[in-house]
Amino acid sequence: MMNSDTPKTDTHRKAIEQFVLLWGEMASAWGINRTMAQIHALLYAESEPLDTDAIMDQLSISRGNANMNLRNLLQWQLIHKVHFKGQRKDYYTAEKDVWNIVSMIVRERQTREIEPIRENLVETLRLFENSGIDDEQEQEFKERIENFIEFLEMFDRFTQALLPYINKKNLTFLKHLVKLAEAHQSLKGGKQGKQPQTEQQSDNNE
Repeated sequence: MMNSDTPKTDTHRKAIEQFVLLWGEMASAWGINRTMAQIHALLYAESEPLDTDAIMDQLSISRGNANMNLRNLLQWQLIHKVHFKGQRKDYYTAEKDVWNIVSMIVRERQTREIEPIRENLVETLRLFENSGIDDEQEQEFKERIENFIEFLEMFDRFTQALLPYINKKNLTFLKHLVKLAEAHQSLKGGKQGKQPQTEQQSDNNE
Protein backbone atom coordinates (compact mmCIF):
# COMPACT_ATOMS: atom_id res chain seq x y z
CA MET A 1 0.00 0.00 0.00
CA MET A 2 1.26 3.47 -0.87
CA ASN A 3 1.70 5.89 2.01
CA SER A 4 3.53 8.60 0.07
CA ASP A 5 0.95 11.18 1.21
CA THR A 6 1.67 10.57 4.89
CA PRO A 7 2.74 13.92 6.41
CA LYS A 8 6.36 14.19 7.47
CA THR A 9 7.68 16.02 10.51
CA ASP A 10 9.69 19.18 9.90
CA THR A 11 12.84 17.37 11.03
CA HIS A 12 12.21 14.47 8.66
CA ARG A 13 11.54 16.80 5.73
CA LYS A 14 14.61 18.95 6.39
CA ALA A 15 16.81 15.87 6.76
CA ILE A 16 15.66 14.55 3.37
CA GLU A 17 16.27 17.94 1.73
CA GLN A 18 19.76 18.14 3.20
CA PHE A 19 20.55 14.56 2.21
CA VAL A 20 19.42 15.17 -1.39
CA LEU A 21 21.57 18.31 -1.63
CA LEU A 22 24.58 16.53 -0.13
CA TRP A 23 24.23 13.56 -2.49
CA GLY A 24 24.01 15.92 -5.44
CA GLU A 25 27.20 17.73 -4.39
CA MET A 26 28.99 14.40 -4.10
CA ALA A 27 27.80 13.35 -7.56
CA SER A 28 31.04 14.10 -9.42
CA ALA A 29 32.99 11.85 -7.05
CA TRP A 30 30.64 8.98 -7.91
CA GLY A 31 30.86 9.62 -11.64
CA ILE A 32 27.23 10.68 -12.13
CA ASN A 33 25.57 14.04 -12.76
CA ARG A 34 23.95 16.12 -10.03
CA THR A 35 20.31 15.52 -11.05
CA MET A 36 20.81 11.78 -11.35
CA ALA A 37 22.37 11.76 -7.87
CA GLN A 38 19.57 13.85 -6.39
CA ILE A 39 16.87 11.58 -7.82
CA HIS A 40 18.67 8.58 -6.40
CA ALA A 41 19.04 10.31 -3.03
CA LEU A 42 15.35 11.22 -2.94
CA LEU A 43 14.24 7.67 -3.75
CA TYR A 44 16.73 6.29 -1.22
CA ALA A 45 15.43 8.62 1.49
CA GLU A 46 11.74 7.96 0.82
CA SER A 47 10.23 4.87 2.41
CA GLU A 48 7.54 4.59 -0.28
CA PRO A 49 7.96 4.55 -4.08
CA LEU A 50 7.46 7.83 -5.97
CA ASP A 51 6.10 8.46 -9.43
CA THR A 52 7.71 10.78 -11.97
CA ASP A 53 5.39 13.69 -11.13
CA ALA A 54 6.33 13.54 -7.45
CA ILE A 55 10.04 13.45 -8.32
CA MET A 56 9.66 16.42 -10.67
CA ASP A 57 7.76 18.37 -8.04
CA GLN A 58 10.16 17.73 -5.16
CA LEU A 59 13.32 18.41 -7.18
CA SER A 60 11.89 21.13 -9.46
CA ILE A 61 13.10 19.45 -12.66
CA SER A 62 11.54 18.94 -16.07
CA ARG A 63 9.88 15.72 -17.18
CA GLY A 64 12.52 15.15 -19.84
CA ASN A 65 15.30 15.56 -17.29
CA ALA A 66 13.55 13.25 -14.84
CA ASN A 67 12.88 10.55 -17.44
CA MET A 68 16.44 10.61 -18.78
CA ASN A 69 18.02 10.24 -15.35
CA LEU A 70 15.51 7.63 -14.21
CA ARG A 71 16.49 5.54 -17.25
CA ASN A 72 20.17 5.92 -16.31
CA LEU A 73 19.51 4.91 -12.72
CA LEU A 74 17.58 1.86 -13.93
CA GLN A 75 20.54 0.92 -16.15
CA TRP A 76 22.87 1.22 -13.18
CA GLN A 77 20.38 -0.94 -11.20
CA LEU A 78 20.36 1.65 -8.42
CA ILE A 79 16.57 1.99 -8.63
CA HIS A 80 13.69 -0.33 -9.52
CA LYS A 81 10.27 0.15 -11.08
CA VAL A 82 7.29 -0.65 -8.89
CA HIS A 83 3.79 -1.35 -10.22
CA PHE A 84 0.65 -0.99 -8.13
CA LYS A 85 -2.63 -2.66 -9.01
CA GLY A 86 -5.04 -0.19 -10.55
CA GLN A 87 -2.29 2.42 -11.12
CA ARG A 88 -1.23 3.32 -14.66
CA LYS A 89 1.78 5.32 -13.54
CA ASP A 90 5.24 3.87 -13.04
CA TYR A 91 6.62 4.21 -9.53
CA TYR A 92 10.26 4.03 -8.55
CA THR A 93 12.15 3.02 -5.44
CA ALA A 94 15.88 2.94 -4.74
CA GLU A 95 18.04 0.07 -3.65
CA LYS A 96 18.21 0.55 0.13
CA ASP A 97 21.14 -1.76 0.93
CA VAL A 98 24.27 0.41 1.03
CA TRP A 99 26.50 -2.62 0.29
CA ASN A 100 24.62 -3.28 -2.95
CA ILE A 101 24.73 0.43 -3.83
CA VAL A 102 28.52 0.61 -3.45
CA SER A 103 28.97 -2.63 -5.38
CA MET A 104 26.82 -1.37 -8.27
CA ILE A 105 28.57 2.00 -8.44
CA VAL A 106 32.04 0.44 -8.36
CA ARG A 107 31.09 -2.06 -11.05
CA GLU A 108 29.52 0.57 -13.32
CA ARG A 109 32.42 3.00 -12.97
CA GLN A 110 34.84 0.19 -13.73
CA THR A 111 32.90 -0.71 -16.88
CA ARG A 112 32.14 2.81 -18.09
CA GLU A 113 35.35 4.63 -17.16
CA ILE A 114 38.39 2.52 -16.24
CA GLU A 115 38.05 -0.18 -18.91
CA PRO A 116 37.64 2.27 -21.85
CA ILE A 117 40.75 4.16 -20.68
CA ARG A 118 42.74 0.93 -20.57
CA GLU A 119 41.54 -0.10 -24.04
CA ASN A 120 42.48 3.29 -25.51
CA LEU A 121 45.93 3.13 -23.94
CA VAL A 122 46.47 -0.36 -25.37
CA GLU A 123 45.46 1.01 -28.79
CA THR A 124 47.94 3.86 -28.38
CA LEU A 125 50.66 1.40 -27.44
CA ARG A 126 50.08 -0.49 -30.71
CA LEU A 127 51.38 2.55 -32.59
CA PHE A 128 54.87 1.58 -31.44
CA GLU A 129 54.46 -1.90 -32.94
CA ASN A 130 54.16 -0.46 -36.44
CA SER A 131 57.33 1.60 -36.20
CA GLY A 132 60.64 1.14 -34.49
CA ILE A 133 61.67 3.06 -31.40
CA ASP A 134 63.86 5.87 -32.72
CA ASP A 135 65.21 7.49 -29.59
CA GLU A 136 65.44 7.31 -25.81
CA GLN A 137 62.59 9.74 -25.14
CA GLU A 138 60.25 7.71 -27.32
CA GLN A 139 61.21 4.56 -25.43
CA GLU A 140 60.59 6.29 -22.10
CA PHE A 141 57.14 7.44 -23.23
CA LYS A 142 56.29 3.90 -24.35
CA GLU A 143 57.29 2.62 -20.92
CA ARG A 144 55.10 5.24 -19.22
CA ILE A 145 52.09 4.02 -21.19
CA GLU A 146 52.94 0.40 -20.31
CA ASN A 147 53.17 1.35 -16.63
CA PHE A 148 49.78 3.07 -16.81
CA ILE A 149 48.21 0.01 -18.44
CA GLU A 150 49.80 -2.26 -15.84
CA PHE A 151 48.37 -0.14 -13.03
CA LEU A 152 44.85 -0.14 -14.53
CA GLU A 153 44.99 -3.90 -15.00
CA MET A 154 46.09 -4.34 -11.39
CA PHE A 155 43.32 -1.97 -10.26
CA ASP A 156 40.82 -4.06 -12.22
CA ARG A 157 42.08 -7.26 -10.59
CA PHE A 158 41.88 -5.64 -7.15
CA THR A 159 38.32 -4.44 -7.82
CA GLN A 160 37.21 -7.84 -9.10
CA ALA A 161 38.75 -9.52 -6.06
CA LEU A 162 37.14 -7.06 -3.64
CA LEU A 163 33.60 -6.96 -5.08
CA PRO A 164 32.58 -10.45 -3.88
CA TYR A 165 33.36 -9.44 -0.29
CA ILE A 166 31.29 -6.28 -0.72
CA ASN A 167 28.43 -8.27 -2.27
CA LYS A 168 28.50 -10.72 0.63
CA LYS A 169 28.72 -7.84 3.14
CA ASN A 170 31.86 -9.39 4.60
CA LEU A 171 32.65 -6.52 6.94
CA THR A 172 35.03 -8.68 8.98
CA PHE A 173 37.30 -9.31 6.02
CA LEU A 174 37.22 -5.68 4.90
CA LYS A 175 38.07 -4.47 8.41
CA HIS A 176 40.94 -6.95 8.50
CA LEU A 177 42.17 -5.68 5.14
CA VAL A 178 42.05 -2.07 6.38
CA LYS A 179 43.93 -3.01 9.56
CA LEU A 180 46.65 -4.70 7.52
CA ALA A 181 47.03 -1.60 5.37
CA GLU A 182 47.08 0.67 8.43
CA ALA A 183 49.62 -1.56 10.18
CA HIS A 184 51.85 -1.57 7.12
CA GLN A 185 51.63 2.21 6.82
CA SER A 186 52.32 2.63 10.54
CA LEU A 187 55.36 0.36 10.33
CA LYS A 188 56.61 2.19 7.27
CA GLY A 189 56.09 5.55 8.97
CA GLY A 190 57.86 4.32 12.09
CA LYS A 191 60.92 3.27 10.12
CA GLN A 192 61.01 6.61 8.37
CA GLY A 193 60.70 8.41 11.71
CA LYS A 194 63.58 6.46 13.22
CA GLN A 195 65.98 7.21 10.36
CA PRO A 196 66.98 10.74 11.48
CA GLN A 197 67.56 9.45 15.03
CA THR A 198 69.87 6.73 13.76
CA GLU A 199 71.88 9.27 11.81
CA GLN A 200 72.11 11.48 14.89
CA GLN A 201 73.31 8.57 16.98
CA SER A 202 75.89 7.83 14.32
CA ASP A 203 77.14 11.40 14.54
CA ASN A 204 77.40 11.17 18.33
CA ASN A 205 79.37 7.96 18.12
CA GLU A 206 81.85 9.67 15.86
